[in-house]
Amino acid sequence: MKYVLDIVYSIVFLLLLPKLLFRRFTQNRYKEGWSNRFGKIEKHTNKKTIWIHAVSVGEVNATRTIIGSLKEKFPQYEIVLSTTTDTGFARATQLYAKEISVFFFPMDFSFIMRRAFKRLAPAICLLMELEVWPNFTTIANEFGSKVVVVNGRLSARSFPRYKLIRFATKWMFGKVTMFLSQSDEYSQRFEALGVAREKIINTGTLKYDTAELTDKIDGRDILKKEISLDDRENLWVCGGTGPGEEEIILEVFSELGKNDATKDLRLAIIPRKPERFNEVAKLITDAGFKLHRYSEIKGKSDLEIDKSAVILGDTMGDLRKFYALASCVFVGRTLTPMGGSDMMESTAMGKFTTFGPYTFNFKQTVDALLKDNGAVEVKDKKELLAQIDKAIQDPQYKNSIATNGQNVIKKNQGATKKTLDIISKLLETHC
Repeated sequence: MKYVLDIVYSIVFLLLLPKLLFRRFTQNRYKEGWSNRFGKIEKHTNKKTIWIHAVSVGEVNATRTIIGSLKEKFPQYEIVLSTTTDTGFARATQLYAKEISVFFFPMDFSFIMRRAFKRLAPAICLLMELEVWPNFTTIANEFGSKVVVVNGRLSARSFPRYKLIRFATKWMFGKVTMFLSQSDEYSQRFEALGVAREKIINTGTLKYDTAELTDKIDGRDILKKEISLDDRENLWVCGGTGPGEEEIILEVFSELGKNDATKDLRLAIIPRKPERFNEVAKLITDAGFKLHRYSEIKGKSDLEIDKSAVILGDTMGDLRKFYALASCVFVGRTLTPMGGSDMMESTAMGKFTTFGPYTFNFKQTVDALLKDNGAVEVKDKKELLAQIDKAIQDPQYKNSIATNGQNVIKKNQGATKKTLDIISKLLETHC
């Protein structure tokens, strides 16, 4: 089977190579970590290893309480963290570079994975959400490494695709030791794909535990000075945006500027993907707005800032600082069918949070927030305009939604302890 997979991977890699090279030279992606991708990984110590894999930024953020708890409870293990995307690697490095080894996830060729496992010899592998690869699980079993899906989820969009290859997923998932899912709904989907019921436990989502219930975060006050934000001013932050959304946001902002009550509102747009920074900069200027790129402001608090200009967040790792300053937040990749960005960060900070109807990647969070009136879903440009206008003109309404959102986060915390208890038992049986 491994040879068949290696042949398939080779064909896919050759087909994707032109695209990878194009992105490498035009979008500045896939520059780093190729030795990691080929299985060359370095540990800091000779301790036994806990290998955690988190695909991108959201999954990396969800590791914070787990990694902190594991370090405290199991100092005899070295924790290492892999990620797949450039943005995920940047966030992981920002969080952990001084504490643990961070590297790019190896490609799932059998000889590459075997090289990685020989170097790491992990006692347990924790896969955040659902990043299960066939050679990875097979070789983990060969090395006696337990494999646990942590914070597991399977969206309504992905589920039918997995069902089409149920014969393969049943075989691959059968090599996983435990599935710790975010909800009963996700548990049922795993079971429908052939996972034995006794291997599935609903622990809730870790993201509630990692959400910081404050907007007093590092760098907030520095950013405030850099963009010359006055205490009396309202800042609308649109974070994690995707194609087709910035135009809508700019049209809404233009309409708000015509109203005396909202004409002084300021706007910051932070696109999800770095390769879109230049594209969004052009959209802003083409729409007739002045532009301040944050990359040109950062670290320079003495610059003269045009407060009518739109701020483009074109740096990595600063979205949370923008959220911390916001009066209102729009969470992107939700007005067009892209599945959403994380709306938990801004609600935890006590911000009035809006998002569109396309949130299938965050269904459990959205359901909880909407049920308790802790955020607002908008269907289109008209509803987005109405909600931002109302929030700015009615602080009581804005603050009520924001407080409800924070309370939802508090109410749903506790997944870290449940998850850690299960991991602890598995590690104890390994010793």
